[in-house]
Amino acid sequence: MISRATRSDVDAIVPLFDAYRAFFTGGDRDEESRNFLDERLSRDESVVFVARTDERTVGFIQLYPLWSSWYCRRIWFLSDLYVAESARKRGVGGRLVERAIQYARETNAASIMVELPRSEPHLAEFYGRLGFERDPIFELARYGVKPLP
Repeated sequence: MISRATRSDVDAIVPLFDAYRAFFTGGDRDEESRNFLDERLSRDESVVFVARTDERTVGFIQLYPLWSSWYCRRIWFLSDLYVAESARKRGVGGRLVERAIQYARETNAASIMVELPRSEPHLAEFYGRLGFERDPIFELARYGVKPLP
């Protein structure tokens, strides 16, 4: 079952969110993950969908709102997708992405954007099977802003 997360789901999502973060950045930071998720959901700054099997939370996807000046419509940025190892190869990730696509339609969004990490080349194929195409115009660049002293 896939449902939209609320603040009451934060504790169930934290172990997955922290495992996702640890994969990319290392470390175990449950409290930081909990605070970040709680803040995003309490401020309505992101949309999180969770996948559950037998009342166990096994995956999540997180979307952030952006706007397109070209189309004068919302764009959803698919920032995070994670499925617990025990639930992989069962279609959970695909169902979460399909729910995000449905939500984009429900909110009349122009598109969903996703960054594809070079360290995970299989993701291009995964998203391609779900209808995502490489952008013909843009390749994204990132500028890492350092905090002020």
